[in-house]
Amino acid sequence: MARVLLGVSGGIAAYKALELTRLAAKAGHGVRVVMTPAAQHFVGAASFEGIAGSPVLVDEFARDPMLGAYPGDAAPAHDPIGHLEIVANADAYIVAPASANTIAKLAAGISDSMLTTAFLACSAPRLVAPAMNDRMYGDAATQENLATLRRRGVRVIEPDEGALASRGEWGVGRLPAPERLLAELEAALPTAPGAWDGLGVVVTAGGTREPIDAVRFIGNRSSGRMGLALAAAAASRGAEVTLIAANVELPLPAGVRTVEVETTAELATAVTAELERAHVLLMAAAPADFRTDGPETGKISREGPGLELRLAPTEDILAGVARGRRPGQTLVGFAAEAGAGAIERAREKLERKAVDAIVFNDVSRSEIGFDSAENEVTIVERDAEHHVPLASKQAVAEAILDRVEALRAGNVRAA
Repeated sequence: MARVLLGVSGGIAAYKALELTRLAAKAGHGVRVVMTPAAQHFVGAASFEGIAGSPVLVDEFARDPMLGAYPGDAAPAHDPIGHLEIVANADAYIVAPASANTIAKLAAGISDSMLTTAFLACSAPRLVAPAMNDRMYGDAATQENLATLRRRGVRVIEPDEGALASRGEWGVGRLPAPERLLAELEAALPTAPGAWDGLGVVVTAGGTREPIDAVRFIGNRSSGRMGLALAAAAASRGAEVTLIAANVELPLPAGVRTVEVETTAELATAVTAELERAHVLLMAAAPADFRTDGPETGKISREGPGLELRLAPTEDILAGVARGRRPGQTLVGFAAEAGAGAIERAREKLERKAVDAIVFNDVSRSEIGFDSAENEVTIVERDAEHHVPLASKQAVAEAILDRVEALRAGNVRAA
C-alpha cells in the first residue's frame, strides 16, 4: 500500500487526526506523522506513535530514528537529512488539520517547522484540510492563501459546516470526518497505469422525483449507495468520473465531479450532455416511471373528497441514449426486479434497450433492498450471465467494473 505522511498543526480538531492515522494504518498504509509545536498542546506525539508504530517528528533539526523510512520499509544505510528523506519516500502528504497560521505559512513558502519544511520539499501529491473558526476561514487572507495553494496544485479538502470549538458557534470550518479525509487522500495517490486511465465514466445514482405540487412528489426509495460505490471504484481505477446524483443525501465520493439533478427530465438532459465525451455509462439511478400531466404551482389543499392524479410515463433515458451512442461506448443498465422470471425480464430489457449489460438485483429481499449496505446481483450480457454473490456494495461495484473492463477488451467469457 501507500506511504502516507500526515502533518498535524495546532487546533482542537487535531484529535481527529488520531482516527485518520488509525484508519490509514488499518487500510494497509504506512504512516509517518509530523507535528507543529502548537499541535502538541492539543494531542500528544505518543498517541500517534502508538497507532502508527513509528516515531513522530516535530523539530526539523532532530534526528529521525527511522532515517526517513516508513513502517514496513528497511532504513537506508546512510543517515539522510530528515525533512528531505521523509518526503522523498512519501506517496502523498496530507496536512490535517491545517490551521489558518499553517496555511498562511505554506502559501508563503515559510519553512520554520518540520511540517512546513517537509511540505516545501515534497514533490508527491499534497493535500490540506483547513480547520478553524468560520470567521477565520472566511477571512480574505485565508481564502487568498487557499487559492494560492490550489493554483500550485495542492488539493484543498473543503471543511464541513457544523458546530465549532467555541460554545454555541456554528459555521463552515469544521474538519471533515476521518473517513472522508482518508477517501480524499486515497483518491490523490498515484496509481499504476491501467485500462481505466483517462477513461470517461458517467455514473448515475439515486432516485428522481416528479413534482405533484410545490411540496409533494412521486419518487422511489433508492438511496444511491450502489451508484456511489461504482463512482468511487471507477475513480480509484484511474477513470475520470462524472457522478449524476438524483436526490442523493449520502456523502459523495472523493475524486469525482458531481452534477445534481432532481427530475427524470433533468437526469436525461445531464446524461445526454455528459455522455458526449464519455466512454462508459453506468445507469445505476432509479428514474421515476411516471410523472403528473402538470404539477400544481402551489400546495394542493387536503380539503375535499380526495385527489385524482393523471400520470404519464417518463422517457426511457437508457434506450434513448443507446440509440445515439458512439462506437466504442459501453452502456450498462440496472434493473430492480422481484419474483420469478427476473433473469428473463432483465434479458428482455437488454435487447429492448440495446445496451451491453443489465445488472439486476432482487429488491424483495430485505438484506439487499433499497438503502442496504450489501447487494447481490446478476450481470446479464448477450452471451453470458455472471452472478455476484452477496457482498458489500463496494465489492459488488468492483465485480461490475471487472465485467465492464472485459466487455471493452472483447474478452467476454461465460462465468
